[in-house]
Amino acid sequence: MPSVRSIAAALALAATLAGPAAAETSYQPVKFDLSEDGKQWVRFITWHQLWARYTELNPDTTIRGEETDDHFDIGMRRSRFLVLGKIAPRLTIVTHFGFDNQTFAGGKKPQLFMHDAWVEYEAVPEVLALGGGLIYHMGPSRMSAASTLNFLALDAPIHNWPTIERTDQFARQYGFYAKGKVGGLDYRLAVVDPFAVDAEVTPRGDYNPAASGLAFGGYLKYEFWDAESNLLPYTTGTYLGKKRVFNIGAGAHFQPDGISHLEIGDDGEGEKVDADLLAAAVDVFLDLPLGDDQALTAYAAFYLYDFGPDNLRNIGIMNIGDSGSGSSANGAGNAYPTLGTGTLLYAQAGYLLPFTIGRTQLQPYAAFTMGQFEALDGAANTIDVGLNAYLFGHSAKWTLHYRLRPIFQLEDGAEKPSADGSASEVIFQTQFFL
Repeated sequence: MPSVRSIAAALALAATLAGPAAAETSYQPVKFDLSEDGKQWVRFITWHQLWARYTELNPDTTIRGEETDDHFDIGMRRSRFLVLGKIAPRLTIVTHFGFDNQTFAGGKKPQLFMHDAWVEYEAVPEVLALGGGLIYHMGPSRMSAASTLNFLALDAPIHNWPTIERTDQFARQYGFYAKGKVGGLDYRLAVVDPFAVDAEVTPRGDYNPAASGLAFGGYLKYEFWDAESNLLPYTTGTYLGKKRVFNIGAGAHFQPDGISHLEIGDDGEGEKVDADLLAAAVDVFLDLPLGDDQALTAYAAFYLYDFGPDNLRNIGIMNIGDSGSGSSANGAGNAYPTLGTGTLLYAQAGYLLPFTIGRTQLQPYAAFTMGQFEALDGAANTIDVGLNAYLFGHSAKWTLHYRLRPIFQLEDGAEKPSADGSASEVIFQTQFFL
């Protein structure tokens, strides 16, 4: 657990930075009309998310060769730039680039890379739009296309992006999509060409290095109350009481022969077996204004993932631990079981308080993840709690976040790792965008 001194220091930093705040929660976007009727325009968006954090590291982690139990560091979670434009009344173009996850351990001058690059034609207004490029219109859940600007919790749980940085580029793949609304039904459907992977074929399931076919997927939701905008694929984490939203959704991502593993015969020889990759989910989202500037936001999702026998990925965001170090089954740094064959239950809820401190809105939240992975003996449970302080809506906010993650160890004689303790992180985030 973090020391009292570490938590007090984080709170003091937050209090010091939380000076006078603007009362407004919206602003005039950086948008330029290209025609007198306003039907042709271009808009620019940029944002930064800076993290300062104290992390209890996984057992026997080393940082730059030195064994370390815990560490304090500062890094850039995201720094992005997005250009959105209507070049004609029915034609939209989006260009989105930047860099992510730079820490002191990750090297200088990170490479800018493309996140989104797509064009869209509105074939039937509101009902059907067709587009293509490097796209984010993916399944299987609402959060698989989450906006990184308006999370309820500090960040995404990461398991919402099932193929993250394996067959996709930061949750994007090249392909074509169709989207639209029919009554209360909102849909996005896509056919994509997954990126090739380098993977060793072993008895444990993993991405098929020989796969070269297309993948298919999408997400459908029914909007019972207010309709959400689908101009862009990015879904909102919390509306801060500005909308009354209740949706139920379901989706999937399917890649034929996207997985492979070795099947060991009686003679001890291995035969390569190909299988389909499947990620499916159902979810529900609620954003309910309660009057007097207060609101309740809640989200829950159930995921079913099949990446082959005993597939498991340990992921640590902005991991500063040396690769390969760490004696636990988690690996080094802040990694823990995040994705793999099995099921995941995720839930989060937040409450926008009816009062302010100065002119700053406050929103405490909590989130819980339970992963039942085939490769582990027991559940991988993660607890997150935090507090958002909105100076200017999502455009200027601070977040203080605490995470308790599981530690798994492989005991002598055991077939699978089992839970053996936990470790903590305290993160302070500064977010600004315009």
